[in-house]
Amino acid sequence: MRRLVGLIAGLVGVVSAECGRAPPEEFPQRPVQTAATSAPPAKGLTGPVEDAIATARRSEASGRCVLTTPAVAPQPVASGPAVGCPPDPEPNSPALPVVHLGFPDVSGVSVEAEFVRSEHDTARGLMYRKELGENRGMLFDLRMREDHRFWMHNTCIPLDMLFVDFDGLIVGIAENVPTLNDESRGVGCPSRWVLEVSAGWARRHGVKAGQHMGLPAAG
Repeated sequence: MRRLVGLIAGLVGVVSAECGRAPPEEFPQRPVQTAATSAPPAKGLTGPVEDAIATARRSEASGRCVLTTPAVAPQPVASGPAVGCPPDPEPNSPALPVVHLGFPDVSGVSVEAEFVRSEHDTARGLMYRKELGENRGMLFDLRMREDHRFWMHNTCIPLDMLFVDFDGLIVGIAENVPTLNDESRGVGCPSRWVLEVSAGWARRHGVKAGQHMGLPAAG
Protein backbone atom coordinates (compact mmCIF):
# COMPACT_ATOMS: atom_id res chain seq x y z
CA MET A 1 0.00 0.00 0.00
CA ARG A 2 2.68 2.26 0.28
CA ARG A 3 5.22 2.25 2.66
CA LEU A 4 8.01 1.85 4.82
CA VAL A 5 8.47 -1.01 7.19
CA GLY A 6 10.72 -2.96 9.40
CA LEU A 7 13.08 -4.09 6.66
CA ILE A 8 16.77 -4.49 7.19
CA ALA A 9 19.68 -3.26 5.19
CA GLY A 10 21.87 -0.79 7.02
CA LEU A 11 24.33 1.59 5.45
CA VAL A 12 27.20 -0.51 6.77
CA GLY A 13 25.38 -3.81 6.88
CA VAL A 14 24.08 -3.09 10.38
CA VAL A 15 20.50 -2.52 11.44
CA SER A 16 20.07 1.13 12.35
CA ALA A 17 17.18 3.33 13.38
CA GLU A 18 16.52 4.08 9.70
CA CYS A 19 17.72 1.21 7.54
CA GLY A 20 18.86 2.03 4.02
CA ARG A 21 17.76 -0.86 1.92
CA ALA A 22 17.70 1.01 -1.37
CA PRO A 23 14.43 -0.29 -2.82
CA PRO A 24 13.36 0.74 -6.34
CA GLU A 25 13.24 4.51 -6.59
CA GLU A 26 9.47 4.68 -7.00
CA PHE A 27 9.05 2.85 -3.67
CA PRO A 28 11.16 4.87 -1.23
CA GLN A 29 12.16 2.99 1.88
CA ARG A 30 9.95 3.00 4.91
CA PRO A 31 11.94 4.46 7.79
CA VAL A 32 12.58 1.75 10.32
CA GLN A 33 13.03 2.37 14.02
CA THR A 34 13.58 -0.62 16.22
CA ALA A 35 12.77 -0.98 19.90
CA ALA A 36 16.49 -1.25 20.63
CA THR A 37 17.10 2.32 19.48
CA SER A 38 14.59 3.78 21.97
CA ALA A 39 13.40 6.03 19.15
CA PRO A 40 10.85 8.73 20.00
CA PRO A 41 7.20 8.27 19.04
CA ALA A 42 6.22 9.03 15.45
CA LYS A 43 6.16 12.72 14.58
CA GLY A 44 2.75 14.21 15.18
CA LEU A 45 1.87 12.02 18.18
CA THR A 46 1.39 14.10 21.30
CA GLY A 47 -0.32 14.06 24.65
CA PRO A 48 -2.14 10.85 25.65
CA VAL A 49 -0.96 8.87 22.63
CA GLU A 50 2.68 9.75 23.24
CA ASP A 51 2.28 8.91 26.94
CA ALA A 52 0.63 5.60 26.10
CA ILE A 53 3.49 4.58 23.81
CA ALA A 54 6.00 5.43 26.52
CA THR A 55 4.00 3.35 29.00
CA ALA A 56 3.83 0.45 26.56
CA ARG A 57 7.59 0.50 26.14
CA ARG A 58 8.15 0.54 29.88
CA SER A 59 5.73 -2.35 30.39
CA GLU A 60 7.91 -4.71 28.39
CA ALA A 61 10.28 -5.12 31.34
CA SER A 62 7.51 -6.70 33.42
CA GLY A 63 5.65 -8.59 30.70
CA ARG A 64 4.33 -8.27 27.16
CA CYS A 65 4.42 -4.86 25.57
CA VAL A 66 0.90 -3.89 24.45
CA LEU A 67 -0.34 -0.41 23.52
CA THR A 68 -3.92 -0.52 24.82
CA THR A 69 -6.65 0.53 22.37
CA PRO A 70 -8.11 3.79 23.71
CA ALA A 71 -11.78 3.94 24.65
CA VAL A 72 -12.37 6.93 22.38
CA ALA A 73 -11.83 6.53 18.65
CA PRO A 74 -9.36 8.85 16.93
CA GLN A 75 -10.65 11.56 14.66
CA PRO A 76 -12.23 10.09 11.49
CA VAL A 77 -10.49 10.61 8.17
CA ALA A 78 -11.80 11.06 4.63
CA SER A 79 -12.65 7.70 3.11
CA GLY A 80 -10.68 8.14 -0.09
CA PRO A 81 -9.47 7.62 -2.67
CA ALA A 82 -7.34 10.66 -2.04
CA VAL A 83 -7.44 13.57 -4.46
CA GLY A 84 -4.14 13.59 -6.31
CA CYS A 85 -3.56 9.85 -6.03
CA PRO A 86 -0.56 9.15 -8.30
CA PRO A 87 -0.83 6.61 -11.14
CA ASP A 88 0.48 3.12 -10.53
CA PRO A 89 3.87 2.64 -12.22
CA GLU A 90 3.29 -1.15 -12.16
CA PRO A 91 -0.34 -1.57 -13.23
CA ASN A 92 0.19 -5.18 -14.30
CA SER A 93 1.82 -6.46 -11.13
CA PRO A 94 1.06 -10.15 -10.51
CA ALA A 95 -1.58 -10.97 -7.94
CA LEU A 96 -0.33 -11.81 -4.46
CA PRO A 97 -1.37 -14.98 -2.60
CA VAL A 98 -4.33 -14.53 -0.24
CA VAL A 99 -4.54 -15.92 3.29
CA HIS A 100 -7.55 -16.23 5.61
CA LEU A 101 -7.05 -14.59 9.01
CA GLY A 102 -9.39 -15.23 11.91
CA PHE A 103 -9.73 -13.36 15.20
CA PRO A 104 -10.54 -15.99 17.85
CA ASP A 105 -11.40 -13.43 20.54
CA VAL A 106 -14.15 -11.86 18.40
CA SER A 107 -16.86 -14.16 17.06
CA GLY A 108 -17.36 -14.24 13.31
CA VAL A 109 -14.62 -11.78 12.37
CA SER A 110 -12.11 -12.62 9.64
CA VAL A 111 -10.08 -11.00 6.87
CA GLU A 112 -8.94 -12.21 3.48
CA ALA A 113 -5.48 -10.67 3.20
CA GLU A 114 -2.91 -10.46 0.44
CA PHE A 115 0.23 -12.00 1.85
CA VAL A 116 3.46 -10.01 1.43
CA ARG A 117 6.95 -11.29 2.14
CA SER A 118 9.33 -9.94 -0.52
CA GLU A 119 11.20 -6.68 -0.08
CA HIS A 120 9.72 -5.20 -3.24
CA ASP A 121 6.13 -6.04 -2.33
CA THR A 122 6.66 -4.82 1.25
CA ALA A 123 7.95 -1.48 -0.03
CA ARG A 124 5.01 -1.20 -2.44
CA GLY A 125 2.31 -2.42 -0.08
CA LEU A 126 -1.09 -0.88 -0.81
CA MET A 127 0.33 2.09 -2.72
CA TYR A 128 -1.85 3.43 -5.55
CA ARG A 129 -4.91 1.37 -4.58
CA LYS A 130 -8.20 3.25 -4.80
CA GLU A 131 -10.39 0.83 -2.85
CA LEU A 132 -10.18 -1.96 -0.31
CA GLY A 133 -13.09 -4.21 0.60
CA GLU A 134 -14.48 -4.25 4.14
CA ASN A 135 -12.98 -7.59 5.08
CA ARG A 136 -9.96 -7.41 2.82
CA GLY A 137 -6.44 -6.40 3.75
CA MET A 138 -2.71 -6.92 3.34
CA LEU A 139 -0.57 -8.93 5.74
CA PHE A 140 3.15 -8.16 5.95
CA ASP A 141 5.52 -10.83 7.22
CA LEU A 142 8.43 -8.69 8.38
CA ARG A 143 10.46 -11.72 9.52
CA MET A 144 12.03 -9.92 12.49
CA ARG A 145 10.53 -8.93 15.83
CA GLU A 146 11.07 -5.17 16.10
CA ASP A 147 9.23 -1.93 16.79
CA HIS A 148 8.24 -1.61 13.15
CA ARG A 149 7.09 1.70 11.71
CA PHE A 150 5.04 2.32 8.55
CA TRP A 151 4.15 5.36 6.50
CA MET A 152 1.48 6.22 3.92
CA HIS A 153 3.63 7.37 1.03
CA ASN A 154 1.61 7.12 -2.23
CA THR A 155 -1.20 5.40 -0.31
CA CYS A 156 -4.55 6.69 -1.46
CA ILE A 157 -6.95 4.98 0.97
CA PRO A 158 -6.93 5.52 4.76
CA LEU A 159 -6.05 2.49 6.85
CA ASP A 160 -5.95 0.79 10.22
CA MET A 161 -2.61 -0.92 10.91
CA LEU A 162 -2.60 -3.87 13.30
CA PHE A 163 0.85 -4.66 14.72
CA VAL A 164 0.98 -8.35 15.67
CA ASP A 165 3.66 -10.20 17.64
CA PHE A 166 5.26 -13.50 16.62
CA ASP A 167 2.52 -15.58 18.29
CA GLY A 168 -0.50 -13.64 17.02
CA LEU A 169 -0.91 -11.22 19.95
CA ILE A 170 -2.09 -7.82 18.68
CA VAL A 171 0.31 -5.44 20.42
CA GLY A 172 -1.19 -2.22 19.11
CA ILE A 173 -3.32 -0.65 16.40
CA ALA A 174 -2.68 2.58 14.51
CA GLU A 175 -6.20 3.71 13.65
CA ASN A 176 -7.55 5.99 10.93
CA VAL A 177 -4.17 6.64 9.34
CA PRO A 178 -4.65 9.36 6.68
CA THR A 179 -3.72 9.09 3.02
CA LEU A 180 -0.62 10.38 1.22
CA ASN A 181 1.16 10.99 4.50
CA ASP A 182 4.87 10.49 5.15
CA GLU A 183 4.79 10.46 8.96
CA SER A 184 6.03 7.17 10.35
CA ARG A 185 3.52 5.25 12.49
CA GLY A 186 4.14 2.61 15.11
CA VAL A 187 2.90 1.42 18.49
CA GLY A 188 6.11 1.33 20.52
CA CYS A 189 6.05 -2.47 20.92
CA PRO A 190 7.90 -5.23 19.07
CA SER A 191 5.95 -7.08 16.40
CA ARG A 192 6.64 -9.41 13.51
CA TRP A 193 3.47 -8.96 11.44
CA VAL A 194 1.46 -5.96 10.31
CA LEU A 195 -2.07 -6.26 8.94
CA GLU A 196 -3.49 -3.32 7.03
CA VAL A 197 -7.25 -2.97 6.64
CA SER A 198 -9.63 -0.11 5.83
CA ALA A 199 -9.68 2.79 8.29
CA GLY A 200 -12.10 2.14 11.13
CA TRP A 201 -12.26 -1.60 10.51
CA ALA A 202 -10.86 -2.57 13.92
CA ARG A 203 -13.50 -0.60 15.87
CA ARG A 204 -16.33 -1.64 13.58
CA HIS A 205 -15.52 -5.28 14.34
CA GLY A 206 -14.49 -5.01 17.99
CA VAL A 207 -10.84 -5.91 17.38
CA LYS A 208 -8.49 -4.45 20.01
CA ALA A 209 -4.91 -4.62 21.19
CA GLY A 210 -4.41 -7.53 23.57
CA GLN A 211 -6.57 -9.85 21.45
CA HIS A 212 -5.18 -12.39 19.00
CA MET A 213 -5.03 -12.86 15.25
CA GLY A 214 -4.74 -16.28 13.66
CA LEU A 215 -1.52 -16.66 11.70
CA PRO A 216 -1.14 -18.08 8.18
CA ALA A 217 0.22 -21.57 7.89
CA ALA A 218 3.35 -20.21 6.21
CA GLY A 219 4.15 -18.28 9.39
